[in-house]
Amino acid sequence: MSKFWSPLVNDLVPYVPGEQPKMANLVKLNTNENPFGPSPKVIEAIQAELNDSLRLYPDPEGESLRQTIAGYHNVNPEQVFLGNGSDEVLAHIFYGLFQHGAPVLFPDVTYSFYPVYCGLYNIEGKTVPLTDTFEINPADYRQPNGGVIFPNPNAPTGRYLGLEHVEAILQANPDRVVVVDEAYIDFGGESAITLVDNYPNLLVSQTLSKARSLAGLRVGFAVGHPDLIEALNRVKNSFNSYPLDRLALAGAKAAYEDEAWFRKCCDGVISERERVTSALESLGFEVLPSKANFIFARHKTQAGEALAKGLREQGIIVRHFNKPRISEFLRITIGTPEQNDALIEGIRAL
Repeated sequence: MSKFWSPLVNDLVPYVPGEQPKMANLVKLNTNENPFGPSPKVIEAIQAELNDSLRLYPDPEGESLRQTIAGYHNVNPEQVFLGNGSDEVLAHIFYGLFQHGAPVLFPDVTYSFYPVYCGLYNIEGKTVPLTDTFEINPADYRQPNGGVIFPNPNAPTGRYLGLEHVEAILQANPDRVVVVDEAYIDFGGESAITLVDNYPNLLVSQTLSKARSLAGLRVGFAVGHPDLIEALNRVKNSFNSYPLDRLALAGAKAAYEDEAWFRKCCDGVISERERVTSALESLGFEVLPSKANFIFARHKTQAGEALAKGLREQGIIVRHFNKPRISEFLRITIGTPEQNDALIEGIRAL
């Protein structure tokens, strides 16, 4: 603690991102990055922006990208909000849309940034336990709250909640914002963006970091009723009026314009996910059903921490969470076929 810190900073417990090791020849399966690179059209678009125009500020509203995203999802541009990755978008949501005086609800096993935002913005958070099979039960969200947020598919479990169940949560909370965090939706789920015109309390966040292979570019967005988007814009323009730079805007737009590349990458991840799941099950693992670009698995007899350590000694990094209920699980990102082969052989050696 420094004497110069504010009381708020002193009490913060920051989010801990996945490790980014500097080891050579590493099989890195711990941070849910896409194993396949971005569309070549993205590289071309970014290179075209590397000119004298970098001396100029970018479009503060990202109008061209918003129009592209809106057209892709069949909504209006005024229903789209842009940010530096979905984490920044989520931060603005916590600050601008969740109500004080009642707790914000989120699952007990979920994205660990949610309680961090609660601490940063002095919002009460309340965890809602997943079922014994690590699923969200919509009935559990029929309780007083200042808002609801959950990932779909959930992280780190990978489990997907069908849209009829999402609607049940929306219908139970008509006077509160319900946020569906869809960072992994493109790996097998159906987006709740199709519901935004029916539910003014629904806000859906997405990122280009996962399915569109742009984790290094930092682009995220939210889609919802214009009133919700206006609240986020008020926060943005009181915080950072130029959130996305020229390279990010150009690259993200190009990513949406190459649907064939996007589908090819998603299909590749899904195919490998099923192969890795089958292989691990044959080696004695329980693997939760996943609609994400990772799997969540525990062995029937071997401890999760020991397995993570043993894999690391072979140059294979996976994510282990030393937390209640999930301490025996490993979260394993789906890599390239070669990386997945190394993972399977590494586990077999253990």
